[in-house]
Amino acid sequence: MKTTMGTMVLKLYNETPLHRDNFINNVKSKQYDSVLFHRVIKSFMIQGGDPTSKTANSTAMLGSGDIPGVARIPAEFNPALTHKKGALAAARDGNPEKASSNCQFYIVQGKTFTDADIDRMQQYNGWKYTTEQREAFKTIGGTPHLDNNYTVYGELVSGMEVLDAIAGVKVGQADRPAVDVRILETKLLKKFKVKKEKKKHKDDDGEDDDDKNEKHEKHSKKGEVKKEKSFPQQENAPKADTEK
Repeated sequence: MKTTMGTMVLKLYNETPLHRDNFINNVKSKQYDSVLFHRVIKSFMIQGGDPTSKTANSTAMLGSGDIPGVARIPAEFNPALTHKKGALAAARDGNPEKASSNCQFYIVQGKTFTDADIDRMQQYNGWKYTTEQREAFKTIGGTPHLDNNYTVYGELVSGMEVLDAIAGVKVGQADRPAVDVRILETKLLKKFKVKKEKKKHKDDDGEDDDDKNEKHEKHSKKGEVKKEKSFPQQENAPKADTEK
């Protein structure tokens, strides 16, 4: 997902096939290309996907758009898939079935929580969090009060700094960014390898390991290196369609 503030890579969950397939179809049909992140709340989430935002002027009220002729997506709540930071989830209106918008989504920024906070959230949403899930809410943060209420169907695997940058922009009426933040292009990747930061180590000769490796690679018999291919506490809930 290439935006005016950088690129993010999202992984879709196979445990939520209806939402996965809907998102894939929207990417293939270019539904997300040129839409805005029209609702941004720091320490909560960034929301986009409203098709009417593509050509909206600066005073337009956004958040009620959908794709004509496509039904809402039935809820797919899964206790294993939580609103941790970076979670990709579906916005929705106030329909009793808690079915999702067919196009609007949000990415969680959230905030960190204490064990006492998480205990209260469990009573609120009816879920029992694992040790790993609790640790995520305590360290990277999230929006656990949305669990069992909005469908999480993916997560950010690259571009967390872009999420933070977008979440930090100045906003105006209805939490719309003062300067448009636009999705320029979305495309599908079959595989993506997350880059891990390497720590350099200097040997006794003062030369970095990476430098030595580079020299070794340059003098390898094959002459080139083969690269591995691999690929709310905010109370305002993400809304779409008729809910404002």
